[in-house]
Amino acid sequence: MPGDPHTSDILVIGSGAAGLTAALNLAARFKVTVLAKGALNEGSTAWAQGGIAAVLEPGDTFENHVEDTMVAGAGLNDRATVEMVVENAPAAIERLAKLGVPFNTDKGSLHLTREGGHSHRRIVHVDDATGWAVQEALLKAARANPNITLVPDMVVIDLATSRHEQRYSGAGSVWGVYAFNRATNRVELFTANATVLATGGAGRTYLFSTAPKGATGDGIAMAWRAGCRISNMEFMQFHPTCLYNLEVKNFLITEAVRGEGGQLKIPGTGYRFMPDFDSRLELAPRDVVARAIDHEIKRLGLDYVHLDISHMGADFVKQHFPTIHARLLDLDIDMTREPIPVVPAQHYTCGGVVVDRDGRTDLPNLYAAGEVSQSGLHGANRLASNSLLECFVFGEAVANHIAANWGDLAPPPPIRQWDESRVTDSDEEVVIKQNWTEIRRFMWNYVGIVRSTKRLERAAHRIQMLRGEVNDYYGHFRVTGDLIELRNLLESADLIVRSALHRKESRGLHYTLDYPETLDVAVDTVLVP
Repeated sequence: MPGDPHTSDILVIGSGAAGLTAALNLAARFKVTVLAKGALNEGSTAWAQGGIAAVLEPGDTFENHVEDTMVAGAGLNDRATVEMVVENAPAAIERLAKLGVPFNTDKGSLHLTREGGHSHRRIVHVDDATGWAVQEALLKAARANPNITLVPDMVVIDLATSRHEQRYSGAGSVWGVYAFNRATNRVELFTANATVLATGGAGRTYLFSTAPKGATGDGIAMAWRAGCRISNMEFMQFHPTCLYNLEVKNFLITEAVRGEGGQLKIPGTGYRFMPDFDSRLELAPRDVVARAIDHEIKRLGLDYVHLDISHMGADFVKQHFPTIHARLLDLDIDMTREPIPVVPAQHYTCGGVVVDRDGRTDLPNLYAAGEVSQSGLHGANRLASNSLLECFVFGEAVANHIAANWGDLAPPPPIRQWDESRVTDSDEEVVIKQNWTEIRRFMWNYVGIVRSTKRLERAAHRIQMLRGEVNDYYGHFRVTGDLIELRNLLESADLIVRSALHRKESRGLHYTLDYPETLDVAVDTVLVP
């Protein structure tokens, strides 16, 4: 019947590494529906260039990987979570290989690269397009599974909770989602015994970001509105090396370029400046390298700095970075002969929805995995190539907990349909574009790599001004994909700014001129609805 909800055993929001890993692990026993915001392969997973960190090199140990992760995270990581993820990494790589991911090999063994913050070579990769290969393998397996239903072009609006029940139970449970169907321009209800958020991060709150256009913090904002705690949103990771190009604003130059010998230099002079900042040089953690680049750009009035790997030789560069080499050639940059102009750009959301080691949130029946969550793995700064790894380990952990506790997960009660009778179409959609642009610009200028209390307060003031305007627009007009994203973008920006104002120190990715010292005790920033 028209308007009836779509019901399944488990509902997964997001078709990237975390979501598909959870779905594939559950599909042996349950009916799983996976919703994607756009095309099934448009999420952050497919964009990942570098690889997946795992202890596989002789002489490397789990303890080494744990310590590297803790050092990068500036002491804010949860050690038990870090140990769980690190110890499960080799098995995750093995499962991906069995799915058909064509990892690079060298003389019969997996070829391992080294990236910033790692003490050993432990990055498993597929050339410089690992994420794409992983996404394709997971999607192929999901499409072949009769118990998995993949639904693209569904923009989720909000979680369907107990307050949406036809007879309110007061239990606070999550029963699914309301989602906007881009094809029909209608809102549909999807219900399930358990819902898994795997929606990615909030990178598009910033003017310059390596994240895909759909990374507007949807899952974080929805979970917050539904009553979940949100933690550590001040820790927005800026990747040190995004291509500087006025037309192409989000092309990432992978960490592995520095791992394989790339050097950061001042344009014009060729001066290598990282020795002035850190003994680890270009292999220092991302927050250190990003601040160093930002410092030199501001000090010298530059638009960018140079990343130069041409000294390694043309054959070496083409073999290790074929995708990047080809893309840059299209832009008239030959990285085998000349340096690459780069700037820092927002890259990863280290905070998010608070989860335990089973991926459980504060709300019954609601789980989260991947960049949308704050699991304790990353702390104040994510170690390179731990992001995809977290997706695989927590995607499986979520699936295991749901399967083991299936008897306690009740089927959804009758839920009210979305009411569109009171709203109309808008003839002023320019408001959405204007507010979107304003948010991203003031977040870049005021809540970027280097912060101050005055800058953060200016951002908070603008958020409050925009909130009334966005809420008024949302309350009076039919929802659209852009409006849903704008609402979540503003909510995410507010959570970032509130968290940053709360932290009275500089730690990891959060550096403020007003509190440049790091406190002796590391404490999570936790916001409670």
